[in-house]
Amino acid sequence: MYRVTRLPNGLTVATAEMPHLASVSLGLWVGVGGRFEPAELNGASHFIEHMLFKGTRRRNAEQISQAVEGIGGYLNAFTSEENSCFYAKATRVHFDELLDVIVDMFLNSTFDPMELTKEREVIKEELASYLDQPHQLVQELLNETLWPDHPLGRSLTGTVKTIDTLTRAELLGFRRKNYVAPATLIVAAGACRHEKVVRAVSKFASRFPTGSNPVFEPCIPTQGKPRIRLHPRDTAQLQMAMGIRVCSRRDPRRYALRILNAILGENMSSRLFQLLREERALAYSVHSSLAFYDDVGSMTISAGLDTDKLPQALRLIRHELRRLVARAPGAAELRRARDYIIGQLDLGLEGSESQMTWVGEHYLAHGRIVTAAELKQRLRGVTAADVRGVARDFFKPERVSLAVVSPLKSVRGLEALLSP
Repeated sequence: MYRVTRLPNGLTVATAEMPHLASVSLGLWVGVGGRFEPAELNGASHFIEHMLFKGTRRRNAEQISQAVEGIGGYLNAFTSEENSCFYAKATRVHFDELLDVIVDMFLNSTFDPMELTKEREVIKEELASYLDQPHQLVQELLNETLWPDHPLGRSLTGTVKTIDTLTRAELLGFRRKNYVAPATLIVAAGACRHEKVVRAVSKFASRFPTGSNPVFEPCIPTQGKPRIRLHPRDTAQLQMAMGIRVCSRRDPRRYALRILNAILGENMSSRLFQLLREERALAYSVHSSLAFYDDVGSMTISAGLDTDKLPQALRLIRHELRRLVARAPGAAELRRARDYIIGQLDLGLEGSESQMTWVGEHYLAHGRIVTAAELKQRLRGVTAADVRGVARDFFKPERVSLAVVSPLKSVRGLEALLSP
């Protein structure tokens, strides 16, 4: 199903052929994101993402959107810590139009000074909208606490200061240095043929800039005890996010962590959801999630609850973490967690857009496309002892951080509750 071709200049083409579909999804990926930015350029990758939609030498912003929406498709983009992606989807007969628009945006965007000035204000409004939402703000604060003084701890959007001070020359310089052919991957998924996609991309390949792969600053945590970050705000509901530093995406323990996360808090049948919401009625929402990067990773436990219920919630979370350290899960619970992950994987890969994302993320992360069958095999190989093993490896006080957005003004008594 998956095929990859690397062109002579380093530009890579990958496809996921799904001939039974009517659609094709096309993504242009670059292996650069927020963690590649020095402090003074914080938000540059996200700013560039916006500017690629604001006009090229051939199309203005309206014509870019019309070129895709006018054929019944849609166009979007996102920036993450380690990748940026510009993607579009339409019916199979419009593949060539999608490719033309995305390549035009990537290669020919003009970064018009007037558009850049306007987009500063748009991005600041986007930032303000995040900071206005306590459940978003607490995640930003947790990242700062988990990865202090490191690009992983900075907002992908940047700050008001960096958004205001980033110059056109700095954005173009950052793009010129990092958005190069060897770091770029073009993915087509859906009703497409690999050979045709390679031929189509080859027509543009020589125009992609040459250069070296982007380099990021390694993350070397130096935490010795739990960290707590309070953000006092007069809110009706407290938002908390507990982060636990785990392994990187290159570590084989990540498979056991995937199953542990499902057991702990990924869905409604998980331990934390059943305990905090169903049994104790402490929270409307509670869940856990994983984030893996090239050299580090984190597990986050998030919840929204009344301020006076925070100590009780932390005690219950600590209890569940200690249970996982003390005892391996039973066979039935392990099976349910594994089957849930595998089922979600199968459902999530049914569409062309999800396949395009799967190919892009895995190829840039691992240099190859990990198949769903391979992932399922690794998950089926995880034992109950493996799950307990990763709990013992990572559920330690010196790996824990807590961020809280609430009326609380003191951390007194909280640190003692952060010792799994």
